[in-house]
Amino acid sequence: MIKTLDTLAVGESGTIVKVHGEGRVRRRLFDMGLTPGAEVYFRKKAPFGDPIEITLRGYELSLRKDEAVNVEIELAEVKKNGR
Repeated sequence: MIKTLDTLAVGESGTIVKVHGEGRVRRRLFDMGLTPGAEVYFRKKAPFGDPIEITLRGYELSLRKDEAVNVEIELAEVKKNGR
């Protein structure tokens, strides 16, 4: 299932499949390590939902929702009961 980073729920994780945006915005996301193939874990969100905090490449990163909307994530499958 594909979602944008801003729509993930706390505790969800997945792999970045695409980064949208143009110019400075896209370049900034790439510079922060948000590149296709990187694994992301959604740690928490602020009380009013903005910003969000993710774990990426071994560090914590805070992003505004208007930035996170540009990142598409393929959710990791959750295994239940060992299946």
